[in-house]
Amino acid sequence: MNWIITENNKRINANDIPTVSIDEIKTDFGNMNMRLIGFLGKQEFDNVRLYVVLSDDKVGKLYVTSTLFDKNTKSYESFTQKYPMFHIFEREFYEEFGIEPLNHPWLKPVRQNQDSYPFFEMNGDEVHQVAVGPIHAGVIEPGHFRFMCHGEKVYDLEIMLGYQHRGVEEVLLKGGKYNNRLAESVCGDSVIAYNMAYSQAMEALSGSQVTSKAEIIRRIALEMERMAIHIGDMGAVAGDVAYQMGASIFGVTRTLVINTMLEISGSRFGRGLINVGGVNFDIDKNMSDKIVKMLDEVGKTVDRTTHVMLKAPTVISRLERTGVVNTDNAKSLGAVGMAARASGVDIDSRFDLNDKWYTSLDVVKPFKATGDVHSRFKLRYKEVKQSIQIVKKLLKKLEDYNNEAVLNKPNTALAPNSFVVSVVEAWRGELVHIGLTGGNGELLRYKMKDPSFNNWYMLAMAVRNNGVSDFPLCNKSFNLSYCGNDL
Repeated sequence: MNWIITENNKRINANDIPTVSIDEIKTDFGNMNMRLIGFLGKQEFDNVRLYVVLSDDKVGKLYVTSTLFDKNTKSYESFTQKYPMFHIFEREFYEEFGIEPLNHPWLKPVRQNQDSYPFFEMNGDEVHQVAVGPIHAGVIEPGHFRFMCHGEKVYDLEIMLGYQHRGVEEVLLKGGKYNNRLAESVCGDSVIAYNMAYSQAMEALSGSQVTSKAEIIRRIALEMERMAIHIGDMGAVAGDVAYQMGASIFGVTRTLVINTMLEISGSRFGRGLINVGGVNFDIDKNMSDKIVKMLDEVGKTVDRTTHVMLKAPTVISRLERTGVVNTDNAKSLGAVGMAARASGVDIDSRFDLNDKWYTSLDVVKPFKATGDVHSRFKLRYKEVKQSIQIVKKLLKKLEDYNNEAVLNKPNTALAPNSFVVSVVEAWRGELVHIGLTGGNGELLRYKMKDPSFNNWYMLAMAVRNNGVSDFPLCNKSFNLSYCGNDL
């Protein structure tokens, strides 16, 4: 094996990353029993370098290698035939650089797809198509869903995204300054996670130091973000099964969490809280007491509402055995985060990648579930309870660092010829930011992978053999991000 071994948020010399053949990478992957978390290209004059990043969750290490395609090489044999988790990564790489993964079973556009997208077709006198979107009711972003149905039964769902051409990664390369305000705006319900991943990547590349106090406050905010979105999504699921009491109570309870974030940072979603070098706002004893009081109230309300809701036969009949994705399929597709855990895949980068602020807390992991809507709902509840426990323990730890600053002035120059991987467990799952600098410290490539990038095909699998009317419920149980895909 010819890989460089590194860790989360650790800068390595890009010149030390090995260059091997694409066949060697494929062979190594088959032998290493690791997960793919990064598959990104970089133009090098007339050539293209492909970087591959794997995660060894058992020991918290990251493995990085690369291969170089010269200007005359326009194809390679696809990984996806044997390892389906590569399918979306290879499609994106092909779309960006034109190097074809031969015999890829689903080689369709990821983002550049509005003109002549080759939809899957089924034939039969009683087969019909149902098209939803890209324009939806309400304020959600554009995405097109094409159902192949026999009566009410869904045989296949194809999801076409890519309607927003924002060029976020390119914008982050310009200007020569840190751009926290853009980073936190990439995905509106994951402000803290995106800003934290970006800041950690820039701090690693610049050698900037962050105090323990600031690191703890970031994680308190990350858990509050997780808590708020999970509670809101529990309300959305309740609404989709016409359990209006639950929808109302969960909605009000979510507001308690985000209003507390407003008191901390001036924004209900935590905008402006995190900067490269730390955080902009402190949590003093008075604010800490307010947070604990809020957490106690939220915990009691979520407990009571969840227990009552899950005793209702009409609710259970809609949630159980609806939208099932089994463990083997979830692993094969490379599912991450809550969606993976709800299908029985035990991965969580907060603990797997040895974040000392999490691993020192002695927190009980939520249960492994069975992959249906009920499991995804119940796991959200369990993770809300877990986040309450985490925040309380972090607030206690914060008392040990009262005299520390919350924001250090960061170094302005990035280290030359450097490569860093920053992974944050956002509420949807593993968010990956990868930064690469050139010989003068200039940022040459900045790559973001939202957890939804892995999980959209999970939704397509979940809908199979369910009724068309179950789709909104399945969709809400994942609540994936359009903008996290359309970067």
